[in-house]
Amino acid sequence: MEDAVSQLLENREDISQYGIARFFTEYFNSVRQGTHILFREFSFVQATPHNRASYLRTFWRCFRTVGKNGDLLTAKDYHCLLQLLCPDFPMELTQKAARIVLMDDAMDCLMSFSDFLFAFQIQFYYSEFLESVAAIYQDLLAGKNPNTVIVPTSSSGQHRSRQASSECSPLDGVEASLFYQCLETLLDRSKYSCPPSALVKEVLSSVQRLTFYGFLMALAKHHGINRAVGALPDKGDLLLDPPMDQELEKLVAQVSGLSISTPASSSGEPANLPSRNSPRINSPWKPLHHRRKVDTESDISTEETDSSEN
Repeated sequence: MEDAVSQLLENREDISQYGIARFFTEYFNSVRQGTHILFREFSFVQATPHNRASYLRTFWRCFRTVGKNGDLLTAKDYHCLLQLLCPDFPMELTQKAARIVLMDDAMDCLMSFSDFLFAFQIQFYYSEFLESVAAIYQDLLAGKNPNTVIVPTSSSGQHRSRQASSECSPLDGVEASLFYQCLETLLDRSKYSCPPSALVKEVLSSVQRLTFYGFLMALAKHHGINRAVGALPDKGDLLLDPPMDQELEKLVAQVSGLSISTPASSSGEPANLPSRNSPRINSPWKPLHHRRKVDTESDISTEETDSSEN
């Protein structure tokens, strides 16, 4: 509501031409459809779970052809795609998502669309939760435990000297059961979005030890957590989007019709071409502001032309 009123006030001159009721109808229809986050600032895109889910869904629908074509891209490439929808999207989040896939700092390595997308979903949607998880993981590596008192041993001393990002041995990481005990408190008390506690327990109960990025990768691959977010289809259906395919087929048919049409009929009259007055949905916010600028520039240019003619 705050954003709707802010947009209303910002564009009140344009909105007055067709009414406040229509503006609110279009605004909340776009919120329901998830298109309200398009080209908005990052602070707005990440403001609510619905906005985050809408951004994830829009990114998937816009760029799933990358996966369909089998293209492999770097983190910088994916970041460019993210910025097409949100110009000030931070590179840091993209890098964190890439590390879930790559398990290291090799940001120039290639990733498939599906691997990056599911890792990005976990990192973006549960961003605040993962920051707390990282802090807990570091404490456990250092021999600390937020819930219990741990007596230092030679084994814990080894862990204390290791770096969290080390992947040199299968023994790296923390005990899964102890890790879950600490996360359980976080899951119960966190005011931010968290994965369902039962699914986190399921992930951690399947192994004895794991690393931080191993845990994040397990979350990213878990079908139940993907469904809990509700933004993306299952991995098997990731490249399918029937409604979008139908729209693309219509566009292709229109373009094909234009390309095979002759410039003129046998009688010398122009050939019948599809009408260019296609239905148009006006955005209730930013485009109105831009349109006002275009109209002003147009008026100025008209005045200059009139004065020159006089």
